[in-house]
Amino acid sequence: MSKKTDTTLSHTSLYRTYRPQEFAQVRGQDHIVTVLTQAIAKGAIGHAYLFVGSRGIGKTSIARIFARAIGCSDKDLYEIDAASNRSIDDIRELRDGVHTLPFESPYKVYIIDEVHMLTKEAFNALLKTLEEPPKHAVFILATTELHKVPDTVQSRCEVHYFKQPTRSLLAETVTAVAKKEGNNLEQPAADLIATLSEGSFRDALGILQKTLTVASGKTVTLADVEAVSGAPSSEIIARILGALVLKDTGAALEAVRTAAESNMDARILMKLLMNQVRAVLLMRYAPDTRKEFEEEFGMERAAALFDIGKNPSTGINSETLRTLLGAYSQMAYAALPHVPLELALIDLTTSKQIADSKQPTA
Repeated sequence: MSKKTDTTLSHTSLYRTYRPQEFAQVRGQDHIVTVLTQAIAKGAIGHAYLFVGSRGIGKTSIARIFARAIGCSDKDLYEIDAASNRSIDDIRELRDGVHTLPFESPYKVYIIDEVHMLTKEAFNALLKTLEEPPKHAVFILATTELHKVPDTVQSRCEVHYFKQPTRSLLAETVTAVAKKEGNNLEQPAADLIATLSEGSFRDALGILQKTLTVASGKTVTLADVEAVSGAPSSEIIARILGALVLKDTGAALEAVRTAAESNMDARILMKLLMNQVRAVLLMRYAPDTRKEFEEEFGMERAAALFDIGKNPSTGINSETLRTLLGAYSQMAYAALPHVPLELALIDLTTSKQIADSKQPTA
């Protein structure tokens, strides 16, 4: 168990620098902020909270803000990483210390991150503390895997479900941070960072930080983000998508081979390809979405995707996206990460030929 400290983080970390310090700075979690601020205003402070959500979306930040808002000082705030302090002895140490009075605050707050990592015995020991906590103790448990937290623990906590930030919110966030750092982040670059970050503020700002480090000027371009993230160039994605439209198996596989030889990340390649296939389908069936994709991909690329969508007879349809999604789920387990994509492209570009070959001849 360790006291709260920020010294383990790099002083240049954008995520640390721009971490929200008060409820007003929290973005995308209004439903949680409202409940917590009203509880504070009414003096209805619970003894145990469980924050649930994916990584990098602000669970620990809001826990710290809440602790400060109820008057807990640094001396009475304890942060525990359950991934490395998961044994029954660690929880027994916590249980022994929780009954001592706070140093200088009305509350002692214990933030237990990755709480699902505790052992069964440790959970049992924690449960006893949650059942009969001293009045001055507040527990804030955080997890990315709720199903691993025993029901008995969940039932003794006030549970809050964090939302993943939207891609537009992530793009707005990195654009604003880049501006504060004296840089102009072009819209396609911001959208790519948002896509690559998979719903994580922390990951988005991490990618931005690397990009700002290598960018040659004050204007950060799509090419800058592609260079530092291992993302394939826009030209590679366009080649694969064009091959799908024409059902040109050879061209599709050649584009994937080029990406592999350039050490482009297979999962990022697939993700960006699926994003453009999705854009084609949405603009086909909901043309009003075109403006949204013009902002994301730029006018020229959005127009090209719109033209593909206008023709329903092209090789791009809902089955295309469904097949790519299936291949993406297999990539995490594939010995050769590009193979699921290659197989999907073969299936998608030869499906009509296979179907035609099965037709009875006269």
